[in-house]
Amino acid sequence: MTTPQPDTQSTAINVAVCIAPGTEEMEAINTIDMLIRAGFRVTIASVASNGELIMPGSRGIKLVADTRLVDIADEQFDAVVLPGGKPGAECFRDNPLLVEFVTQHKYDGKLIAAICAAPALVLEHHQLFPEAIMTCHPDFMAMIPKARCRTKRVFFDVNFNLLTSQGPGTSQEFALEIIVRLAGKDKAAEVAKPMVVWPNMNYDILGKEYQV
Repeated sequence: MTTPQPDTQSTAINVAVCIAPGTEEMEAINTIDMLIRAGFRVTIASVASNGELIMPGSRGIKLVADTRLVDIADEQFDAVVLPGGKPGAECFRDNPLLVEFVTQHKYDGKLIAAICAAPALVLEHHQLFPEAIMTCHPDFMAMIPKARCRTKRVFFDVNFNLLTSQGPGTSQEFALEIIVRLAGKDKAAEVAKPMVVWPNMNYDILGKEYQV
């Protein structure tokens, strides 16, 4: 079962958001919510080792998946999203199917988006993007070579179609940037306006970026 979606023309955009026990709740829920607001078709995939669809997040809040990753592993999505939370990211890191799922979508030129601990504990650990520039939670930056690490809240490496971000407090910016990369700035602005997002998220109501 897939999360119910709004009836908009953007439903052709399919995004897989992976979750595991210990996934950071804000990073998962903010992203899922905002992608649905954009009209994307979002599939929440469980990477739990026991196959459970309901699991505790990093703060004990229950997270609910639509399906197990193994049941959609052969499907192709426009983007794969990896929320953080150290225990959740470690679960991703230790799951060969998750690593293969991300790798295949990378080779197919799809957007890979990871936040918080996931860029370091998953992408860097497995050298999935050995030449890409990325950011992550400050606590994990030492795991990424200095030449490839940035302190920006959200960073997109256009050469590798890789989007990374820093943590719970940047999750809305992260989600908006996913929308930009998949559907454009106007769609991101359309989502941001009724949410009354902070202006320093770099999106005004006309869908134009501005400097603060």
